[in-house]
Amino acid sequence: MPERRPRPVPKRSVLGHPVAPPSPARLPRLDRIAYGGDYSPEQWDGDVWDRDHRAFDAAHISTLTVGVFTWSLTEPEEGRFDFSTLDAIIRRAADEGRTVCLGTGTGAIPPWMARAYPDTTRVDFDGRRHRYGQRHNACWSSPDFRRLAARMAERLAERYGDHPAVVAWHVGNEYGGRCYCDLCAAEFRQWLRRRYGTLDELNAAWNTTFWSHRFTDWDEIEAPSALTEHWGGEGKTAFQGITLDYRRFSTDNAIRQFADEKAAIRAHSDRPVTTNFMGFYEPLDYHRWAPHLDFASWDNYPRRMDEPWGTALAHDLMRGLKDGAPFWLMEQTPSVTASRDVNPQRRPGIMRLWSWQAVAHGADSVLFFQMRASHGACEMTHGAVLDHSGRLDTRTFREVAALGGELASVGDALLGARTSARCAIVVDWESWWAVEMADGPNRLLRYLPTVTEWARPFWEAGAQLDVVPPTADLGAYDVVAAPLLHLVAGDTAERLHAVAERGGTVIIGCLSGRADEDDLRFLGDVPGPLARMAGVRVAETDAAEPAVANPVRFSDGATARGRMVFEVLVPEGAEVMARYGADYYAGEPAVTRNVIRGPEGEGHVWYVGSVLDEEGMTQVARSAIERHGLAGPYAGVPGLEFATREAPSGAVIDFLLHHGAEAVTVRLHADGTDLLTGRVLREGEAVVLNPTDVIVLRR
Repeated sequence: MPERRPRPVPKRSVLGHPVAPPSPARLPRLDRIAYGGDYSPEQWDGDVWDRDHRAFDAAHISTLTVGVFTWSLTEPEEGRFDFSTLDAIIRRAADEGRTVCLGTGTGAIPPWMARAYPDTTRVDFDGRRHRYGQRHNACWSSPDFRRLAARMAERLAERYGDHPAVVAWHVGNEYGGRCYCDLCAAEFRQWLRRRYGTLDELNAAWNTTFWSHRFTDWDEIEAPSALTEHWGGEGKTAFQGITLDYRRFSTDNAIRQFADEKAAIRAHSDRPVTTNFMGFYEPLDYHRWAPHLDFASWDNYPRRMDEPWGTALAHDLMRGLKDGAPFWLMEQTPSVTASRDVNPQRRPGIMRLWSWQAVAHGADSVLFFQMRASHGACEMTHGAVLDHSGRLDTRTFREVAALGGELASVGDALLGARTSARCAIVVDWESWWAVEMADGPNRLLRYLPTVTEWARPFWEAGAQLDVVPPTADLGAYDVVAAPLLHLVAGDTAERLHAVAERGGTVIIGCLSGRADEDDLRFLGDVPGPLARMAGVRVAETDAAEPAVANPVRFSDGATARGRMVFEVLVPEGAEVMARYGADYYAGEPAVTRNVIRGPEGEGHVWYVGSVLDEEGMTQVARSAIERHGLAGPYAGVPGLEFATREAPSGAVIDFLLHHGAEAVTVRLHADGTDLLTGRVLREGEAVVLNPTDVIVLRR
């Protein structure tokens, strides 16, 4: 069998097609935080436009995202273009002194395309060819779709590429899903040829001697779906290797389509290009995509209203995609969503609080979906700055206008400001896929909730946190947390070890170090390449239903509970920090800490052998945070979030955001001026923050 080697698809080639080399972030040129959002005036006549723009003036709206779903309007039949309506929309925005983020309109194909080119519609996981309908409905492998989408982007860029009002380009919309058609299968096989080179390499990576799967011809390989390798849904596969690779391929396929449109735009326009991501979106690896963006942007629709640390983490992810550069909050609702079974209203003050939270974590924009409520179709009940009546005395509009006034008064003070974090959490999409498709030990374990709970104690401590991929440079961090790092590839283990060698702290979670990049198990003790630095091995792994808890008792007397996974640890140099309190392994180690002495000091490596509850993760994380003096000034104040950014001018801006249900009184940590009120505040001054209150302190 040939020697196995790392086989990443080259970053500067997507599916064999050259793309522009990854570049540093390029941000839209602005003189204030962009404020506004998605606007579809093509749905109404000119009288409504007049009323809208008067309302936008009252709300201090500066930026409109237009053209996101206009393909069937701008190209009503193949090759016949009509830009008259879009001309009028952009002209009106410019005349009103507003900037434009211009969409390519390619997030939904026009009806004529599906009829003329049936291969442009997707085949779903169950093998059904979809007919025309909905949106996000195109196959990225279809040459016809790619050709026509790139042409649409090019025609738009030819017409508006140097328009003074256009400050950014918005390609597609909320890329998502996967296709399983014959075109995708053929592209997948070509992708595999480039990744593996030979069938021997592929067979070794997928362990195809299992179940008589050894391939002898590339054309024998099928896309993994309900008709081939999967049983019981997308999360259950007979061969993890092929499914893992198809998810990598699907991300690259989406990137290629995006890159085609970006290249078409770039031929005629130098304005920065983005597409709107969706936070922690499992189907597409955003870390793999990030180098191809000019700047990151995303749509914030929290599924829970009581987990502000989860939203903060998603903002931190977006900030990290371009090495800490500011991102755009491309969408949020000003009031209510319309995509779930139950869609509650945002309570008074919440929209403002969440908007400032985005800015606190790196956003240079606060944009809404939508500016005016749609007249019909599935989003007609979705919240909007202006409801169907267009009234300016609704609570929603009053709150939007008040926030607009605050942002206008702040001006450019926050533009380009960055966050200097010394804590990082490793998020690995490939481990996410691998953990959730594994047959054991616990199919009910979910990656994102675990990562979110690991991030919570950092948020509560006010310790600034970056979200990084396992390939990131870790040299700037004193604390690195790596939950569920199931796959360990390349030099990841060595770089984590280096953090501890220079005196830092590394926290590793259960089910880590189990498999290589192909999801083949390491033929040695768990946690594989992480075992030496952790000073521990996993002797057994137990599992239980979510309702089952095992007490975990720390050596200092603190108690917590473990759930889902229970690894029985055998220290090999590490100190036992906590032990299980029940079951046949009662008294056995559950949490350990290994001391590593390096040339720059003493480092610590924690290993957490179970999915700990809030108390347990707080015990571990706070130990690391406090060891390095990284807790914020309001650590432990219930509901009070602390975040900080440093402006290009050198000014430091601190944010105090109160998510709690009760008022809190704190002593201010520094002298400064509240940018929202102009009030000069002094260090040590008692400040009362009521629920949803915000202070933006420039010091």
